[in-house]
Amino acid sequence: MTEMIAYCGLACHACGAFQATKQDDDAKRQEVAGLWSAMYGANLEPGDINCAGCLSDVEPLFAHCRVCEVRQCASENGVGNCAACPEYACDMLQAFFKLAPEAKARLEEIRANR
Repeated sequence: MTEMIAYCGLACHACGAFQATKQDDDAKRQEVAGLWSAMYGANLEPGDINCAGCLSDVEPLFAHCRVCEVRQCASENGVGNCAACPEYACDMLQAFFKLAPEAKARLEEIRANR
């Protein structure tokens, strides 16, 4: 499976929705819908679990990816990911890093290797 790193530093290729979509795997969609519904207090159905990845400019995108402020900002500013942004790490990204420290580590690694 192709590695895709989201603008924010999350690994799309490790995401259950991305994996289910790429593999067209209905059992994986069912598994992820149940897991995320429990984790996030949502009511997700297997049909909701589809995503071509954050960097994709085509559908499908998972519902959150469509409204993600980090994704929108990076896309509008034409950066490959937030590590390449001249305003790295902005307040919006700092708030996100509190929820996803692994994304910060990944972006820091990308910045160090540029």
